[in-house]
Amino acid sequence: MTGRLRRLRRRVSRTLAALLATAVLVPLVACSATDGPAPPGKKDDGAPRAGSLRVLASSELVDMKPLLEQARKATGITVRPTWTGTLDAVEQLGSGKADGAYDAVWLSSDDYLRLHPDAAKRITSETPLMTSPVALGVKPSVVKRLGWDPSDVTWTQVHQAVADGRLTYGMTDPARSNSGFSALVSVASALSGAQSALTDADVRKAGGKLKEFFGGQRLTSGSSGWLATAYTRRGTVDALINYESVLLSLNRDSHTGLTVIRPRDGVVTADYPLSLLSAASPDAKDAVRALTSYLRSPAVQRQLTRETFRRPVVASVRPAAPLATEARRELPFPGSRSVADGLLDSYENKLRRPSRTVYVLDTSGSMQGERLRKLKAALTGLTGDFREREEVTLLPFGSSVKRARTHTVDPADPRAGLAAIKADTAALTASGETAIFSSLESAYDRLGPDTESAFTSIVLMTDGENTTGDSADDFAAFYRSLPAARRATPVFPVVFGDSDRTELDAIATLTGGRLFDATKDRGPGSLDGAFEEIRGYQ
Repeated sequence: MTGRLRRLRRRVSRTLAALLATAVLVPLVACSATDGPAPPGKKDDGAPRAGSLRVLASSELVDMKPLLEQARKATGITVRPTWTGTLDAVEQLGSGKADGAYDAVWLSSDDYLRLHPDAAKRITSETPLMTSPVALGVKPSVVKRLGWDPSDVTWTQVHQAVADGRLTYGMTDPARSNSGFSALVSVASALSGAQSALTDADVRKAGGKLKEFFGGQRLTSGSSGWLATAYTRRGTVDALINYESVLLSLNRDSHTGLTVIRPRDGVVTADYPLSLLSAASPDAKDAVRALTSYLRSPAVQRQLTRETFRRPVVASVRPAAPLATEARRELPFPGSRSVADGLLDSYENKLRRPSRTVYVLDTSGSMQGERLRKLKAALTGLTGDFREREEVTLLPFGSSVKRARTHTVDPADPRAGLAAIKADTAALTASGETAIFSSLESAYDRLGPDTESAFTSIVLMTDGENTTGDSADDFAAFYRSLPAARRATPVFPVVFGDSDRTELDAIATLTGGRLFDATKDRGPGSLDGAFEEIRGYQ
């Protein structure tokens, strides 16, 4: 097994969500000697508290906050969520890091989690609360141009439109987002004609069609929220593949007017189970039962489907008006972890368009010592995550750009490219002032006119403020003067050391990127954690 595949296994995850049953509420008692919620305005220290549940939750469930506040008032239970990517959640469960830190997990599905024995054994119960199938949101003008009947479209038709160059789309990264992985499984199952759980033979059989299909992907992302924003900003992409609820919410909140299609030949559906951890205290178990009871009550289910566009799990409650009621076949999920990981590995290294990234790295004098050491360690660790066919440019700067070297991870000899990146990383030295904006301009100049053959992005890491070279206004004027194709390349700035968060956030907003925080010493929020998270957007 390759190191990349082992990393893929550690990273990939699914989602969990839920809530449920009748209206009888169970009174809660103290969960520990620490009473009450965290004081207002203070950061949650993660300690167990009476009347609260510590929940490791998928970030897509942020839209449940109003309903959770309503649940608190009705039941006395305060949900204390830690929002995370689904892969990180599964990794925390499997490694045991979640033991004692959380009482429950809430992702979109436990299907992939069940394929990881070390994670699955830490779940004692799971109660689905709502459902949402993978769907395709298409511009009405494109639906008309393709001559589609939205109620009768199949994945085979979608594939043919992509193969003919008549349809482009955006989708989240399957190795980091459950919606992306569910979409990958949906497409692979449908195009292979699998009649039961996907096998390696099914994936091989559909390989040519899958490569054609993913040739039409023009946007990738580590999160559904950023994907929707990038889609709206880009304007030239025809469609989005995501959960039905996400697409309908996008129509409501951003007035995109997408025609939401559930392909007739089948879908993979998220069922959002609220899953109790085996290490949870008896009082936490009572709290989970009470919370799921409340959230499954008919009145709350009606509110849930109306506000989130997810489908109710209580039979007496009708789905909200925009939700079509025609049944769709549930496509089979891979029956083994090796098939699921093999499908992901194939997507990452063979099926999808390659990545092209320029890493604009602050190596000014202020980076001397520990900061430069952390940068080198983070980049060196990241090299093992680079995909085959990926193009990586390291552009260190101080008072000006010091050099720019580009390396490609050649499938015929990937080690050579990775070794060259590591060597250039080891050679980084700290000196000079901080020319942020001039260096960003150099990065854009290196991109050239072709930004469609690869997922192209710029990563900016700096530990300070701009002290020389062009100003923020100069860069804004430069960026706006670029051809539209190059303006589509986002900058992902990383807050590190004493860098100016406002300045970096403005860069992300201008270019359509996203700001990442690397102010912690280790783990999520550290420099290596930020670089790893950005991978979902490349």
